[in-house]
Amino acid sequence: MKRNRIYAICFFVVAMGMSARSQTLTLEQCRQLAINYNYQIKNSTLALDAARAVRKEAYTHYFPNVSASAIGMQALDPLLRMKTAGGDMGLLNQLALGYLNVVQPLYSGGRIKMGNKLAVLNVEVQERRQRLSENEVLLKMEQQYWQVITIREKQQTLASYQQFLDTLYKQVDDAYRNGMITKNDLLRVSIRHRELEVNKMQLENGEKLALMQLCQTIGMEYRSGIVLADNLDTVYAPDAYFVIGAAVLAKRPEYQLLEKSVDAATLETKMKKGDYLPTVGIGAAGYYLNQFEPGQQGVFNGMVYASVSIPISDWWGRKPKLQEMKNKEQATQNTLEDHKGLLLLQVEQAWTDLNEASEQIRLMEETLLQATENVKVNRDSYNNGLVALSDLLEAQALKAETIDKLTEARSRYKLAITNYQQVTGR
Repeated sequence: MKRNRIYAICFFVVAMGMSARSQTLTLEQCRQLAINYNYQIKNSTLALDAARAVRKEAYTHYFPNVSASAIGMQALDPLLRMKTAGGDMGLLNQLALGYLNVVQPLYSGGRIKMGNKLAVLNVEVQERRQRLSENEVLLKMEQQYWQVITIREKQQTLASYQQFLDTLYKQVDDAYRNGMITKNDLLRVSIRHRELEVNKMQLENGEKLALMQLCQTIGMEYRSGIVLADNLDTVYAPDAYFVIGAAVLAKRPEYQLLEKSVDAATLETKMKKGDYLPTVGIGAAGYYLNQFEPGQQGVFNGMVYASVSIPISDWWGRKPKLQEMKNKEQATQNTLEDHKGLLLLQVEQAWTDLNEASEQIRLMEETLLQATENVKVNRDSYNNGLVALSDLLEAQALKAETIDKLTEARSRYKLAITNYQQVTGR
């Protein structure tokens, strides 16, 4: 039901895109599209389906093993000859044989049971790998999503800067025509305006490429009119996302995979022990034989039996082989303990990055206030003839640069939130 609802949402989103030139996508809609249409996630789903098929196949080993065969033959000469009072008689000149055998394993050293447990474990491993694949794709998608928004925010900042230069150019042009300033000031404004045109072209190209990457990730056809609904303005303090790393470590798919590797090593050792144990089974067999000789009828016969197979020569290498398997078990356990510390360190690093990104936003907001005030002071001073035009241009450029840095800081904070939530198993 949940998957059906997801498909319904995706269908609605795609349908809206087909019915209008522009389309609005939220971050959550992009997440759902990526999960359902990204090829990397599709491949992980196929791997999971394959593991489930193997699990079903492993379960059939509990059932009887049934085999059947049939053969018919026609010899050039009788295979057997018998002397009778009436002369020689040929036998087995032609015949048909049908054979059916059913064997039910009773004991196989635990190999069937361990094989089924390994098959179930493999499904669980593929489920964790699928989640890791989803996390990787979703993080990449969010990077692309916020990259598009960041570039579009910079385009707005650039547009505001251009508007400032347009207004300033008229003011400087009037002053030049009235002989109040030299042509150098007019050229300064023109050069700065041309620089912004180059920046504008670079941002447009960057925005197109970023949007194309996003569309590729979410499995959507690229259209320049796509609107992204979320913005960078909403920012919550890092404490709103904090969790104790050790408490949520077990929720991480990376940690769960390490645990599964320990379980797999243990099961493989038990499987290997089964190779040195007897195999016991019971069976039933039946056959039908017809020689197609005149006056003879086909013969049917059957039997039931028990079988015991005991490996003998394999025992010579049993001890060193099992010791090898035990060493592998211990190695996987050591790897789990080692990576446990590394995963906790990763959580701490993600928390540090989140706090640093938050602090960077605060600093850039304070810097923007100062830069805005600096523009106001320089504009007033320029209008009163107290500072040169270059000072005003530099002040406005510094403000635009600060706005861009604030936009980038907010974008990094959004990604830091996602990264921290992923490394804490959320």
